[in-house]
Amino acid sequence: MKRIFLTCAALLFSSQALADGCANASTQLEMNRCVAAQYQAADKKLNETYQSAIKRAQPPQRELLQKAQVAWIALRDADCALIRSGTEGGSVQPMIASQCLTDKTNEREAFLASLLQCEEGDLSCPLPPAG
Repeated sequence: MKRIFLTCAALLFSSQALADGCANASTQLEMNRCVAAQYQAADKKLNETYQSAIKRAQPPQRELLQKAQVAWIALRDADCALIRSGTEGGSVQPMIASQCLTDKTNEREAFLASLLQCEEGDLSCPLPPAG
């Protein structure tokens, strides 16, 4: 339940971050660059959280987490290709692509972060608690 809440909160926050963080962009090029920078920041945070999860995971779960991450990347890329296909060739396409990547990345980061919050005795959580 906690994981679902964190994932929903991340999705709501990402759309608001776009509105707040890029509000001063006045041209499509500026908006494209702004949203691309937001994606880079989200990707960096995801990579940090993923590395923390990999370090905490025991060998069987570590391998499964690595496989899941590779599969998630393929799904993210396919989903975002579909989303941006509606703007093919347009100047807004880079922004739509970056926003999709940002949303998917924030969602994944929230999921991985929830795995790092496991409590002792939570059998639904594959990673051992911290400490």
